[in-house]
Amino acid sequence: MYWLIWLVDIAFTIYRWIIFARIIMSWLPNVDYYNPMVRFIYKATEPVLAPFRQLLPGVGGVDFSPILVFLVLDFVRRILIQLLISL
Repeated sequence: MYWLIWLVDIAFTIYRWIIFARIIMSWLPNVDYYNPMVRFIYKATEPVLAPFRQLLPGVGGVDFSPILVFLVLDFVRRILIQLLISL
């Protein structure tokens, strides 16, 4: 059972790093959006970030939706791990 808890934790950690990579890419001026890795990052994060972007619109060109996504992902991760521990 502990391997499942470890797997859930690793999956959420990897997804947080993918979102972090997208944040960093948004600051870089010469990102090749046709690069397969960049396209993967955008395809993996856009379905999660888009609804939060509608809830929390950008202020002064700054997108705060990733912060909210990080908070929600951490909350969901903790709930899932607690559920797995209680089994």
